Amino acid sequence: MYTEEFRHIGQRLFSENLIGGNFGNMSVRAEEGFYITRTGSYLDDPGETVFVSLEGSVPAEASSEYRVHREVYRKTRHNAIVHAHPVHAVALSLMVDEIIPRDSEGEMLCPVIPVVGGKPGSDELAMRVSEALRLSKLAVASGHGTFAAGKSLDEAYLYTSLGEHACRILLLIAHTR
Repeated sequence: MYTEEFRHIGQRLFSENLIGGNFGNMSVRAEEGFYITRTGSYLDDPGETVFVSLEGSVPAEASSEYRVHREVYRKTRHNAIVHAHPVHAVALSLMVDEIIPRDSEGEMLCPVIPVVGGKPGSDELAMRVSEALRLSKLAVASGHGTFAAGKSLDEAYLYTSLGEHACRILLLIAHTR
């Protein structure tokens, strides 16, 4: 289910160098749960998605970040999540506690990007990301990557791209000073 939509967004993520190899994952809310990419899948060709319910056991083939996705869907009204590993956002997340975009699109659409801690795949990260995404459409897990959410995979992709662009601008500004 959703295979073509996931593939389309995965190809966009790869074309913008927002993910590499089999890093990252995506999900879409469904009744009583969500569909998520499989662990170890390549997002530009993810294959069949896995259904994860909001309660209970989780299929072994679900992405290791299912905890974050589950907690975001429990605590917010977002309908889709994209988790990527954009290089500039990851780098900047190691230097600051929040990212304040300086470019016009970043200032307008995401004036503050929270940076949160927690080990990848952990309950701690799930709690921190879900809290951040209650107030924002984008958060960065320090040293790990972005979690963007929205009404669709396309909107979540847009915020992923926007966040990386804002971080690239900030690092260019810092480098030229």
